[in-house]
Amino acid sequence: MTDQAATAWRCTVCGYIHQGAEPPEWCPVCGAARADFEPYVEPAPQAAKAPAGRWQCLNCNYIHSGPQAPDECPVCGAAKDRFEQAPAGEGVASGAGDVGRVVVVGAGIAGISAVESLRKVAPDAQVTLISKEPDLPYYRLNLTRYLAGEIAEDGLPIHPAEWYDEQNVELLLDEEVAELPLEEGAVTLRGGRRVPFDRLILTVGAHPFIPPIAGAAREGVTSLRTVADARRILELPLAGMTCVSIGGGLLGLETAGALARRGADVTLLEGYGWLMPRQLNRRAGELLQDYVAGMGIHLRMGVLTKEFIGDERVAGVLLEDGTTVPADLVVVATGVRPNSYLARRAGLNVNQGIVVDNHLASSHASVLAAGDVAEHGGTLYGSWHASQYQGSIAGMNAGGLVTEFGGIPRSNTLKILGVDLLSIGRFEPEDGSFRVVEQEADGTYYRFVFHDSRLVGAVLLGDTSVSAPVKKAIEGGSDFSGLLAHGPAASDVVQHLHEAAGA
Repeated sequence: MTDQAATAWRCTVCGYIHQGAEPPEWCPVCGAARADFEPYVEPAPQAAKAPAGRWQCLNCNYIHSGPQAPDECPVCGAAKDRFEQAPAGEGVASGAGDVGRVVVVGAGIAGISAVESLRKVAPDAQVTLISKEPDLPYYRLNLTRYLAGEIAEDGLPIHPAEWYDEQNVELLLDEEVAELPLEEGAVTLRGGRRVPFDRLILTVGAHPFIPPIAGAAREGVTSLRTVADARRILELPLAGMTCVSIGGGLLGLETAGALARRGADVTLLEGYGWLMPRQLNRRAGELLQDYVAGMGIHLRMGVLTKEFIGDERVAGVLLEDGTTVPADLVVVATGVRPNSYLARRAGLNVNQGIVVDNHLASSHASVLAAGDVAEHGGTLYGSWHASQYQGSIAGMNAGGLVTEFGGIPRSNTLKILGVDLLSIGRFEPEDGSFRVVEQEADGTYYRFVFHDSRLVGAVLLGDTSVSAPVKKAIEGGSDFSGLLAHGPAASDVVQHLHEAAGA
């Protein structure tokens, strides 16, 4: 780190950036303790000029435009010596001195991060933030914690109401965008109001995917995407109720755990043979399954839902094998789909999400996109960390500070169930050139995946003390050839990572 005073703090577990002179008591994203934060000194904003060079951070792939590398990476905090010159590339239009009107549609973490970074690089820009929800922008990732009773509702907002006034941000709550007449340089709200812009950032997120299952419209079948969804669930007498959570991914697990903590009798249904199949290999998923079952949550693996049965209100879940699981409440957590409908109608290039380049610019010169709705390099990240990162970069570019998004390894942390879990990067070998080192002992499981002597993925279950060095090793492409030559056990890799981190 530099000798400058810290203005922010970075969670070494999940990468969350906390603004303030002191670290928070706990990470609002992954629940990490205050001790897991490290100082994060943000560089002074600078007006963008025609870039004289491009510098790539070897840790996180951030691209810096300028005559020399920055003293510190604004994304991961890497020092200047962790940058190398990058190939020449096309930039986006700059001009922080005359940004004009910037409209951000969507007030999730991508939208808030865009506003935060935009305000830093373009303090005189006119900024409007539009939210479809009536509540102050909040940490959507903490809805399951709110449902579990771990935090109160007043702990959900990202910023207090006065923050938007202090930052001179026009916050439009409970307003839905109906049209995007981009050639007219405006967005049209449902009530007819037109909001003009010089630059537009779309951070409209995603919506829950509800499979076409008969009975999905019955009362008592819901998703958990908004604070309004959580409130409706909490209005029910959950203690003693029979609840079903459909989907063994991160949200399905956290929802099941939250309902169980409220005293409900919970069954979780998953179509694959193990939990979190998109984030964990089979053995890790099976070990997690043992832990979840120990919490009193009933698990049914490899089952498919045929129908939600009942009259006006759901009474059970009929499976394809003919069995029925009783249910007073069903929460469907089977993934999300990007909210790309308006962008498609407006003529933007849309595949699964809004297609963006390394500057997070869309096919329209004045429009950027970030977060769950943005598709970069064919990838929809769908993670909180990526949304925060992309939002910050989109805000910088909208403010005239030319910045690129080089992609990041996918990572997932699970905390609400009381289990320490990290999944990052490529956790399955793709061919014979990959090497897997794994070990299971004393309630812990380590799995490290190497390719060409570089760590490319890991799964840590029960002990995530090396989360930060694992992330840095993957992002920085650290060479493990010396260690691998000795045929190490996973515990040797853990020790090596601890030593590399100076622990």
